[in-house]
Amino acid sequence: QVELVESGGGSVQAGGSLRLSCAASGRTFSGYAMGWFRQAPGKERVFVAAISWSGIRAYGDSAKGRFTISRDNTKNAVYLQMNSLKPEDTAVYYCASRYGTIWSEARSTEYWGQGTQVTVSS
Repeated sequence: QVELVESGGGSVQAGGSLRLSCAASGRTFSGYAMGWFRQAPGKERVFVAAISWSGIRAYGDSAKGRFTISRDNTKNAVYLQMNSLKPEDTAVYYCASRYGTIWSEARSTEYWGQGTQVTVSS
């Protein structure tokens, strides 16, 4: 049974930083891309960042220049360093995975985590 477990969410003031972590288990993730999506109340789930098995990265427009995605293949883990946080970054952040190349469409995701809340106050 595949499981993605996020951690590191919380509340922070605008301008602050948070680091999200995601631990994957239940299968070998060799060849799997990992990513992060977020969903604000009443809105669709949108792409934040993704990283391939080999380390190729992609970012959504809201993340460029502020967020950094990384992974540790020895630990089946992916991370999202979020700096210069804004109130509009408030959302539930979901860890995601799928086999192959990086992706940006939520419907193309193979596995989802349960989500972690990030709240940024002004």
